[in-house]
Amino acid sequence: MFREIDRFKKVYQQGGLTGARVLEDQETGIQYLFVWDGYAGGLTVLLDANGQPMRSGNGPAGYLEG
Repeated sequence: MFREIDRFKKVYQQGGLTGARVLEDQETGIQYLFVWDGYAGGLTVLLDANGQPMRSGNGPAGYLEG
């Protein structure tokens, strides 16, 4: 039996038919960028200045309060 887990948390969103959303994996803290335009979209991991995956708390002050 599967249990319901809210693994991904939305930490930022902008736009409507075209937009962007930052998601955070609750298990790893890694952040992802999801961008869409109508029915098309894409997902990628956010990277810091050193090329490492962004984790919660790595962004500019106030970034996660979107």
